[in-house]
This record gives sequence, structure tokens and C-alpha cells, in this order.
Amino acid sequence: MKYKQWLNIWLDLYVKSTVKERTFERYNQITQKQLIPLLGEYELSELSAVVLQKFVAQLSMVKGLSANTVNCIITVMQNSLKTAVIVGAVDKQYAGNIQRPKPAEKEVTCFSLEEQKKIEKYIAESNKPKLQGIAFGFYTGLRLGELLALKWTDIDFDKGLLYVNKSCHDKYINGKCVKIIETPKTTHSRRVIPIPKQLMPMLKSLHKQSHSVYVVAENENGIGNRSYQRSFELLLKKLNIPHKGFHSIRHTFATRAIECGMDVKTLSEILGHKNPTVTLTRYAHSLLEHKTEMMNKLGKLF
Repeated sequence: MKYKQWLNIWLDLYVKSTVKERTFERYNQITQKQLIPLLGEYELSELSAVVLQKFVAQLSMVKGLSANTVNCIITVMQNSLKTAVIVGAVDKQYAGNIQRPKPAEKEVTCFSLEEQKKIEKYIAESNKPKLQGIAFGFYTGLRLGELLALKWTDIDFDKGLLYVNKSCHDKYINGKCVKIIETPKTTHSRRVIPIPKQLMPMLKSLHKQSHSVYVVAENENGIGNRSYQRSFELLLKKLNIPHKGFHSIRHTFATRAIECGMDVKTLSEILGHKNPTVTLTRYAHSLLEHKTEMMNKLGKLF
């Protein structure tokens, strides 16, 4: 059986019904654009360690794809070939022997305290309720999809708790952008976040004037991810603040939390990370600054 034939079988029978729609779309895109064009004509039994390593080299050196992108493609390929062995489509697979390119560490960018206060001040003085979601993000660390999927029923005003149990993304269907609601990014993303009591008056006021089931909205149907990202970009431009992605709000929340002395385990659970190690790795720079401050306090005893 040729690899391209197996890939289509694998996607239809073993992937489509077991992953989120968005994940399936990503797997399918990688399959159609990368795996089939370069490896599709090989028989499954011909996919030796050397053939697969040459494929990886081609992705990096010829196509110029980043290490992170190449590693995503390798993961899809490995999963497809592991399943092929399990179901008996091939006796052995060599994808596990591939040497992966070393991924570049993603730079964590966050807003300075001065920039954050400038943004919050503008939002508080503006007459645009939808922008309150940005301020809310600074104090909850929600991902963009989680923030825009948040409904008023997910907030317990009496206990001051926020329940994260869904996310959303944009998808074009028949030329129209549609808001797709789905379960959170991972099982660890399903969590309960205590809301700072200082934010409750703002939330209650927003709830009172809202005409939507969604917390962040500009009409009854809420607002799309790309539209909200664009609003955020325009806000930064208006305030002469250097461009940063929306995810920087989440990074800013984590950095401020560490600066306030929040322990890493608590922060990890609030962010919805798999474990504290992920948090430690991602925010090591913030932890170093906090450690330096703590050590200087200790040094005052000298």
C-alpha cells in the first residue's frame, strides 16, 4: 500500500472521530501539503529511517520551514505510521528514529506595568463595553478563545468564581466567518479561577447592560477571534504602544502574578498548564527577576 493511500485511510478512520475538528483540519492540511507531495508515492514498507530523515532535512533546508513547524509535521507522520503498525498495514516503522530539529524557545513578551495601566485607563474611560474583556484578561490569564467563549452563566457572582469549560475559534463556512465553540485546549484547561474582588463591580455593571449571553460581545452573537484581535491592535496603535499579540495579555498576567509573590503551582492551575514545570520553563525570566528582588531584600540584613 502506498503511503498516500494509508494517510487518507488513517485520517478518515482513526483521526476524524477522535480529535477536535480544528485538530483534524491541521492534521489534514499537513498531510495534503507536506506528507503526500513528498512521501505519498512510497510504499509503506519503503519508508526507512534514511528516507524519513531525508524528508525532515528537505523540510528544513529546502522548504525553509521553522523547527517548530517541522516538529509538528514529524508528529503527524509518527502518529500515522504507529497506527499502521498497530493495525498490521506494515510490519515495522522507523519514524521513532528520526532526529528532530531543535525548536527555538518562544520569546515570552508582556506589557510593562506602565503600558498595562495605560491600556486599563483608556478602557475604563471609553464607552466600548467589549474592550472590558481586555482588562479582564489582565487579571485572569484567559486565552483569547476562552475569553470570547465565556458566557455569563460561567460566572458565579456570589462566590466570585469563573468556570472555564469551553473555547472558540473562527472558521469560514461558505465564505462566511462563523464562531465555533468547542471544549478547552486540553483537559487541564478546564478549570475554576477565583475572580479578584476588585473586578466584581466592573463585571456586574457590564452584565447589567449586556444584551448577549457572552461576557465579551458587540452584538447578541458575541464577537469573533480575529475581529477582537483587530480591535486590540487598533487600541495599541491609538495608545502608541508597540505591537504585541493578544497572548501577551496572558503572559502579562503570569508575570504580574509572579511579581506579587504567587506560588508557581497556583499560577500553573490558574493558567491551565499541564503541570508547574511548563509554567517554570515559560516564565523563568520573570522568576529570575522575582528571585533577584527577594535576594536583595535578604541582603538588607547584611
